Amino acid sequence: MSELAFTRTGSGAPLVLLHGIGSLRQAWAPVVPALAERFEVIAVDLPGFGESAPLPPYLTPTPAALANSVAAFLDRHDITAPHVAGTSLGGWIALELATLRRLASLALLSPAGLWPGRTPLFNRVSLRAIRWSARHAGGLGSRLVSFRLGRALVLGQIHGRPARVDPEYARMEIRGMGTCPGFEATMKAARPLHYRAQSPVDTPVSVAFGARDRILLASLSRRVEQLPPGAHIATLPGCGHVPMPDDPEAVAAFIVVAAARARVA
Repeated sequence: MSELAFTRTGSGAPLVLLHGIGSLRQAWAPVVPALAERFEVIAVDLPGFGESAPLPPYLTPTPAALANSVAAFLDRHDITAPHVAGTSLGGWIALELATLRRLASLALLSPAGLWPGRTPLFNRVSLRAIRWSARHAGGLGSRLVSFRLGRALVLGQIHGRPARVDPEYARMEIRGMGTCPGFEATMKAARPLHYRAQSPVDTPVSVAFGARDRILLASLSRRVEQLPPGAHIATLPGCGHVPMPDDPEAVAAFIVVAAARARVA
């Protein structure tokens, strides 16, 4: 299996960061400096995204298969019992990873997969619209995000405070979504699936949803009863589906508190 691209910074207990579909490891940039003061932060590009090659053709990139690739990455780099934070699809992958390896804690930001059956049509249409815009109007979008009103127009579906997002961060998001080779296969693989805790998960689980999440609607995609028993649920005020640039301090604090639960669980 191909190596995953990653960056590593800070010192302390290992903290692995998993991005969402159509994204890349740089999506965590707003919170990395604060986290690196407490942890050795390891942000990875999932297979088919950022600088990581897709899975081999004989492997379907389901969340479970992507979790296997992360587990192999941990083994390859001798990373044992890390804290793991994941956003969107990365949160679903983190839950699958907890059944494969011993983890210290899970901090999940708007995790995907918490719907009762197939991926809801609303989610699929929303993500494909964002992908289409990034691929076919990416040049225009990259210019528009130089302006506050442009960021609100281009990023309003995924961020709760799009006008606050740094223009360079916004351009990174557009490039990542528009150029990733793994989007279609990963969307197709996840479409008939959902997450529901099956085998016991001993890892302390903390989950936060953005109060302004316009991708995971509360009525469709937040079935928290499907999470492992004992999961802590929180809300991030003012934040959207991808909350890191909306409120970096609140997101970093959520991850720190989630990790602290590992010492008392």
